Amino acid sequence: MAKVLLFGQLADLAGWRQRDVAAKSLSELALVLSQADPALGEALRGKGVQVAVNQTLVRGDMALSADVEVAWLPPMSGG
Repeated sequence: MAKVLLFGQLADLAGWRQRDVAAKSLSELALVLSQADPALGEALRGKGVQVAVNQTLVRGDMALSADVEVAWLPPMSGG
């Protein structure tokens, strides 16, 4: 199972910060989360949201191992 982490407004929207979810790929994981909570699914696809797998930012789909950590990071603002 993947350890899924949500941060900031994503965690607030979902009502949780960490959860274990079974998925074989990043796209499957996003689909499982979207089916469970459509509002969260839409937010995960939002502009500026980034995904880190084992603390490395990634783009696109990838296979996930059983002991992977996947974190969705909300858009960052700065000044």
